[in-house]
Amino acid sequence: MRIHRFLSSALLFVTLMTTGAGCLGGSAAPTSTKITLNVWGVFDDTDAWKTLIETYRTVHPNVTVQYTKLRFEDYQDELIRAIAEGKGPDVMAVHNTWLGGFTNLLAPMPDAVNVTRLETQGTLRKESVLVSTSQATMSMKALKQNFVPAVIDDVVMPYLANEKADPVDKIYALPMAMDTLALFYNQDLLNAAGIPQPPATWKDFQEAVKSLTKIDTMGKVLQSGVGLGTSENVERASDILSVLMMQNGVEMVDERGRVTLNDVPDGTPRGQEPGVDAVRFYTDFANPTKEVYTWNATMPSSLDAFVNGQAGMFLGYSYHLPIIRTLAPKLNVAVAALPQISTADQTRQVNYGNYWAEGVSKDSKYQDYAWDFVLFATNEANVGTYLADAKKPTALRSLIASQLNDEDLGVFASQLLTARTWYRGTDVNAQEHAMNTLIDDFLGNTYSDDPQKALDTAARVIAQTYLK
Repeated sequence: MRIHRFLSSALLFVTLMTTGAGCLGGSAAPTSTKITLNVWGVFDDTDAWKTLIETYRTVHPNVTVQYTKLRFEDYQDELIRAIAEGKGPDVMAVHNTWLGGFTNLLAPMPDAVNVTRLETQGTLRKESVLVSTSQATMSMKALKQNFVPAVIDDVVMPYLANEKADPVDKIYALPMAMDTLALFYNQDLLNAAGIPQPPATWKDFQEAVKSLTKIDTMGKVLQSGVGLGTSENVERASDILSVLMMQNGVEMVDERGRVTLNDVPDGTPRGQEPGVDAVRFYTDFANPTKEVYTWNATMPSSLDAFVNGQAGMFLGYSYHLPIIRTLAPKLNVAVAALPQISTADQTRQVNYGNYWAEGVSKDSKYQDYAWDFVLFATNEANVGTYLADAKKPTALRSLIASQLNDEDLGVFASQLLTARTWYRGTDVNAQEHAMNTLIDDFLGNTYSDDPQKALDTAARVIAQTYLK
């Protein structure tokens, strides 16, 4: 019976292709062509993509999708080298902070894709037939309706068809997941310090740090409240400082696209320096003259200190959770929302987003199929299997509610709608170095006479790579 049906389908397929029947649009490649899409990613194991790829193949049996995981340390260099040699992937993972520098490597999403797919045809006798179809992709309206706000600001960029054409906004990538910065805490250490609940505000956070910190008579920190205040040994220091600044009302980039790091919305009282205040708040934790002193540059990384029980709290992302559990399986770790300046004013809630998006190489021979796969992989109906296997928070509005009660992902998912990003340039390493230098300048009192100069210096450095 299976052989009979296969032969019947095959004969009908040949008839359709030779007569032109069933073709709804042009095809990116002949329908009989076997196509291989190479997908490159970072951190995700092949198992996380397995179900997604198998499901795609049930609709596109002529397409083989091969996923390759690369080391993060090697990824950018390997990707650029492979593309230069004509051996690059069709679909590539691009971090949200890299998108500005990758536009010359990426093909913007077209208005429609021409691909082959299995369709059920017939009335009395149903047959699965491989046909060539033209399908609309994703409109800007749908992008805004489907994805959390931070995505729209990052993945939409101006496209120039030629030197004489006016720029047109195009979608350059789509994410399958988005992470947010949260507060990890050692429940045993908080219990011992008499702290019944993790701090929800930065004021409460400061009090918790003071209760958790233990310093000997020689000034050595025996137990830290949190690994915070320095640059090099604090995990994602630039992200933490960025969200502190944004929570304090700083517009990192003004309306004209200039990096300022201290711009504030209209109506802010004169004399306030929210950028300076945010950096001071951050560096106070590494300032021995302050009550909240708990950390310094001689200590291990903030992650190692937390894992080893040397620090009561740690600021990190959901991807840190499996790392912590692997390194310290007996650690009584829990996760809470990122502290805010105030929990009463919900309109001032600001969280920080961090994610990878899937883009299509401009050198791909099968751009339509590559984009079709990206749209399939990021669709609500399909991405759930990936999120479950990879254990990541969603980037889709519609799936947030389904993750809120997840023991591991709930906190991170609850912050997605208020998550923001800000750097849209060509060299995120330069941006992070500038933010770390800003921290060091405050700790070293380099600009003690005028701390605003430190922010202006950092802003000028970042502006050199920022895209207006």
